[in-house]
Amino acid sequence: MLTRYKRPNEKIAMGLLSFMPKERDVKHLKKTMELYNEHADWRLFLWKSGDSYVGAIGIHIEDAENFTVQHVTVIPSFRGEGIGHMMVARVEKLMDNRKALPTEETKPFMMKCKV
Repeated sequence: MLTRYKRPNEKIAMGLLSFMPKERDVKHLKKTMELYNEHADWRLFLWKSGDSYVGAIGIHIEDAENFTVQHVTVIPSFRGEGIGHMMVARVEKLMDNRKALPTEETKPFMMKCKV
């Protein structure tokens, strides 16, 4: 189930995002969390399976037509179950008619979602 990130879940979100290569540096990760906490056009969603959060997807709403998928991550033990694909699909649905754009980091995964 996809839920909107809330500040009480910051440590969980940071743990999930730390699986992304660029977010392993704590200083960079803290700056990323500032974006999600302080800017309305940066949105982070968490995926809950049972009682645990196992994935995260973060987007930056560019304009009325586009949003960029900044982060897509799933805990390693849950990978291969389609969670990443489900997160992308749900966020695309939430964003209505906006087009999902990848970053260089999320592009390989986003290309798999379009197949």
